[in-house]
Amino acid sequence: MKKVLIYIDPQAVKDSIDLLEAAEQIYGAGESLSYGIVPGTPPADVFGVFDKLISVSPDRAEGFDAAYIADSIEKLHRDFQFDAVLIPATVFGRMIAPRAAMRLQTGLVADVTEIRHHDEEIVMVRPAFSGRMLAGIVNRGGAPVMMSVRQNIFSYAGPRTKKTEEINFNPEPFRKPGIRYISSQPKPQDEDIRESNVLVSGGDGVTRYFDQLNELAEVLNGSVSASRKVVDRGAAPRHIQVGQSGKIVNPSLYIALGISGSIQHVVGIKNAENIIAVNPDRQAPICSLSNIVVEADAREFIPRIIKRIRKGEYK
Repeated sequence: MKKVLIYIDPQAVKDSIDLLEAAEQIYGAGESLSYGIVPGTPPADVFGVFDKLISVSPDRAEGFDAAYIADSIEKLHRDFQFDAVLIPATVFGRMIAPRAAMRLQTGLVADVTEIRHHDEEIVMVRPAFSGRMLAGIVNRGGAPVMMSVRQNIFSYAGPRTKKTEEINFNPEPFRKPGIRYISSQPKPQDEDIRESNVLVSGGDGVTRYFDQLNELAEVLNGSVSASRKVVDRGAAPRHIQVGQSGKIVNPSLYIALGISGSIQHVVGIKNAENIIAVNPDRQAPICSLSNIVVEADAREFIPRIIKRIRKGEYK
């Protein structure tokens, strides 16, 4: 039975749980034991999904110390000899992963977006050259296989009825903690497009009138997102970009306006339940992925669909 250690980010619990799906894609369903390492008290959501939960860092400050967490991962590996270590590619996860890899003397594949198998080898796929291509990387240096995984790539739908065993693990750090907790204050957050159920997304074809997307998003109770080309041209902010070099989204409805559908963009929407493409070119790549294709200029389509929605013709 393989052993997989997953770092549970208290700020991204769902993304951490979803790494159980990544573990199953590596070793197969039911072929691995899942260990979750979490700073402080484990959140309620993780019970029943992990086989074992390991709590570290009784000192609140140490929970914010990436080096301390990396130390803990190293010491846990000495005891348990994990076959894989998976870390969500959150802001803090990206601080932990390279430190832990260095301590474990193993390779790290960052920002993994897909897991494949080739000739019995695990292939970790990640964006390369600023998202212009995908690179498949194989770990041939032995265990543990280590990666940080992009958010919203995997979705765990397995059992949540396991009898989770709790393990308290409070190792003495290799050095004195480098930080001291004083106080905390919530940071104002921009709306996260990954949490929206409906996304109205604009591409190169709507760059000059991108602001018109806001009204359509409003009547649909959704949010606005954009392709990389729109962002690069300054028509939309970076935090609403969808794609390999942006955010991976999984809305119930994704409306693609003037988006051609490059491979970099498609990676970002592969988990969308329904896609409507509005494009004057029916041969555009996005059309082959869509549930509905509207062969039209998005500039004409937007006011017409808004008018019909307001009349109550679509519910």
